[in-house]
Amino acid sequence: MHQVQSPYRRKLITSGAKLAALLAMPQVTAASRLTPTPWQSAGPFYPVRVPADSDNDLVRVAGQSNPANGQVTHIFGRVTDTSGRPLRQAQVEIWQCDAFGRYHHPKDRGGMAETQFQGFGRVSTADDGAFHFRTIRPVAYPGRTPHIHFLVAGPGFEPLTTQMYIAGESKNDTDFLLNSVRDPAARASLLVQLKSADELEQGSLAGVFNLVLG
Repeated sequence: MHQVQSPYRRKLITSGAKLAALLAMPQVTAASRLTPTPWQSAGPFYPVRVPADSDNDLVRVAGQSNPANGQVTHIFGRVTDTSGRPLRQAQVEIWQCDAFGRYHHPKDRGGMAETQFQGFGRVSTADDGAFHFRTIRPVAYPGRTPHIHFLVAGPGFEPLTTQMYIAGESKNDTDFLLNSVRDPAARASLLVQLKSADELEQGSLAGVFNLVLG
């Protein structure tokens, strides 16, 4: 599958050293034994139809003159096995609600999510297992702490469905899905520290969410 490279991905490549230091991206050796990323529910709002624009930039939608509401957030990560071996050409999908807590799904208040937010994106991992999404900072809605849904699929391994959470959110303590993960190390692997990413884009945030398939 041909993958269109966004200008933000190109900018990342040109400022890679500074951004790596900013995000403190971990270096994984082949000898490491990593904690597998816990499974989490896909929830009821996986898209009924994949949108025509389903690239890794959820903030800008083809045909829309304005960007999405919300704080631009870059999510970087790598897909590996528990030994740190990268999984190449794995397909990573994300979906989340808009800045007002609405999904692009007919069962969520009639599917009234804002049209300038893509709501869903997918990308294939690079040779080192890396991926990147440009989206918005997730928001809470009734019953849930802020989160982003992830699905990883590819040849030679079982698909993984999980959710990414924001470290430090007050609602994390009472979120039933996050707290269904009883092992502290596994639960911690779902929490992402978001930091200022003015190096990439003024006023944006960035974080690292590595996915480990057991």
